[in-house]
Amino acid sequence: MAMWIQAQQLQGEALHQMQALYGQHFPIEVRHYLAQWIESQLWDSVELDNPSEEAKAKRLLDNLVAELQRKAQLQGGEDGFLLKIKLGHYANQLKSTYDRCPLELVRCIKHILHSEQRLVQEATNVSASGGSGGQAMDSLSQRHQQINQAFEELRLATQETENELRKLQHSQEYFIIQYQENLRIQAQLSSLSSVPAAERTQRETTLQSKRATVEAWLTREASTLQKYRLDLSEQHQKTLALLRKQQTLILDEELIQWKRRQQLAGNGGPHEGGLDVLQSWCEKLADLIWQNRQQIRRCEHLTQQLPLPGPMEELLSKLNADITDIISALVTSTFIIEKQPPQVLKTQTKFAATVRLLVGGKLNVHMNPPQVKAVIVSEQQAKALLKNESTHSESSGEILNNNCVMEYHQATGTLSAHFRNMSLKRIKRSDRRGAESVTEEKFTVLFESQFSVGGNELVFHVKTLSLPVVVIVHGSQDNNATATVLWDNAFAEPGRVPFIVPDKVLWPQLCEALDMKYKAEMHSGRGLSEDNLVFLAQKAFTSSSNNPEDYRNMTISWAQFNRESLPGRNFTFWQWFDGVVELMKKHLKPHWNDGAILGFVNKQQAQDMLLSKPNGTFLLRFSDSEIGGITIAWVAENPNKPGERLVWNLLPYTTKDFSIRSLADRISDLNHLLFLYPNRLKDEVFAKYYTPPLSKAVDGYVKPQIKQVVPEFTTPNPEPSGGTSAFMDQTASPSVSHPNNFGSPDLQLKWGDVKRACSDFLMYCLLNHTIIKTEPDSLSKIYLTFIFIHNQFI
Repeated sequence: MAMWIQAQQLQGEALHQMQALYGQHFPIEVRHYLAQWIESQLWDSVELDNPSEEAKAKRLLDNLVAELQRKAQLQGGEDGFLLKIKLGHYANQLKSTYDRCPLELVRCIKHILHSEQRLVQEATNVSASGGSGGQAMDSLSQRHQQINQAFEELRLATQETENELRKLQHSQEYFIIQYQENLRIQAQLSSLSSVPAAERTQRETTLQSKRATVEAWLTREASTLQKYRLDLSEQHQKTLALLRKQQTLILDEELIQWKRRQQLAGNGGPHEGGLDVLQSWCEKLADLIWQNRQQIRRCEHLTQQLPLPGPMEELLSKLNADITDIISALVTSTFIIEKQPPQVLKTQTKFAATVRLLVGGKLNVHMNPPQVKAVIVSEQQAKALLKNESTHSESSGEILNNNCVMEYHQATGTLSAHFRNMSLKRIKRSDRRGAESVTEEKFTVLFESQFSVGGNELVFHVKTLSLPVVVIVHGSQDNNATATVLWDNAFAEPGRVPFIVPDKVLWPQLCEALDMKYKAEMHSGRGLSEDNLVFLAQKAFTSSSNNPEDYRNMTISWAQFNRESLPGRNFTFWQWFDGVVELMKKHLKPHWNDGAILGFVNKQQAQDMLLSKPNGTFLLRFSDSEIGGITIAWVAENPNKPGERLVWNLLPYTTKDFSIRSLADRISDLNHLLFLYPNRLKDEVFAKYYTPPLSKAVDGYVKPQIKQVVPEFTTPNPEPSGGTSAFMDQTASPSVSHPNNFGSPDLQLKWGDVKRACSDFLMYCLLNHTIIKTEPDSLSKIYLTFIFIHNQFI
């Protein structure tokens, strides 16, 4: 109910948009009286594109109707009588409307709730934000107000030409009557030859006088009619100019901005939103354009009915051509992709997409539902399409289930085609350029259809291209394909030739893209700080400068981003960064959002930070040497040299380590870790993530538990009651080193270490259900292996 309470506080245009969500398809009274019940239902759990979910939707419909009827029965007294009748009527209305299509009810309510949430969020941002944020919202409000004022101006202009057209029609009809009267007088004069001479003279004089009067009036009126026609034509020219201006504002600015937001959403930017507002504007445009077109057609009919000397025929012909061009641009531009196909597209894998015609309902396109076809085309084919060069029947692959009929959803007023089960069966690649890899090659999904408007009066062939997609055949290619997509989404310019992007960008531009991606994957407002970005700049440019200003005007190329390996490494800058993102997303997201992970700190920085802190202080930083690795660095006394303090770095953990034991539990295992940098007790930070103690033994069996140890700092925690601990290292033996000698062989491997490692390995296998044969012969082989290892260390 909280959402409805906030929605009722909306004002101005936002309130108008909220009210427009409701109607006969879903009355606002139902939303009001069942607000708490509606907001408590799991509408988003219903998959609208899955027909098997219809039973779940039917239950929601039945429950909604039952709740309405219950609410109606609770109404009593004189004031409640009318409400009781009204709610009962709404219950029956919803039942009859959606009984055969309950998924449409779910679609309708999801649309309403999501739209309300967006409007409330936008209003909240306006009231809460100051400075540039508030100014941006003010600017948005001003643009919307400007558009609405222009619509009102167009409405008045269209109404005025309608009134003038009716006057013209009335005047022309009277002119025709008088013209027929003149013809009748002419006929009478011609018939006077059979009348006696005495009578003929008088009648002839009268008729000639009458004819002269009528002809004089016709002459004057013909000139007036011509002036009316020219004036009306001039008014239509002005209205068409206003329509063009308004259409340019909506299609070339607002719709292009929406598409840009949609593209940035592919990098983790905020959801594009605002499509319903755009549709309402496009529908208003379509309505006004069609009204003006019909007026021009009526003017043509009047001109044909009564031809008069002058340029009207040419003027009206040009007006008709201009208005047809305007409506053609509107229809073709509002055929859009509402839900983009995945931009990293794996062959033989199901994917979905949705296309929508924003003016479909207003122009009654749904009366003859069009079919949409999807094909995949190369970058070169996309360029040819935009140049209107023929690429008919050409494609770069085969998509299964690539035809779909557009459906009109009355509840939301949308005409769309939902491609639910497409699959790319095969792909045909082009010859690559230079060092370009297959994951740098871009394709696009072309959606095309044919619409008839006005009872087949106008027919439009429409097409639209998806955002560029990179086709892969194996999951190992996903990392590099994502890099191509991120670079394209971030740096593509509106109206570009497909799919050209700059080869170099300013470092702050890339920082913005990386921060957007990182925040989206973390589902957090905590993105990359300035210090984090300096660390990334040092890595990208092999620099040691800690001053952010040194990087402001530096450029980074695509090759530096994801083609050339970092110095001394076998991976690129992007591959390292993406490895961090994947690790955090899968296992460490809560700890990042808690502020427990510094992450973007190099080894020397970690040493400088920790040596100024008490022993036992530790921090978590990303590994420089391994993709998707994170290490613990801590300060402690050197076990071999009392009084000497060193900073130690644990062998990096990767995602496979955290699938065995979580980071929090691993930190809990290591008693020498006391304070999370700078001075937070580790239990205060990580205790809520510790695995609860094991239950007591049942039927005499004790469940074993894995714990991590670092041999040089082994003081394990007491055993939890009812369980035994198998102390294991981090996938072998945790390696610690002097901060200036990471992974150094100075720590001599001993036979005891080997025995412990082997026994821990066996325990790990047992705990993780690894199949180990226990026949005597197998055990003998294991024993002999131990003896062999022993001999190597004697």
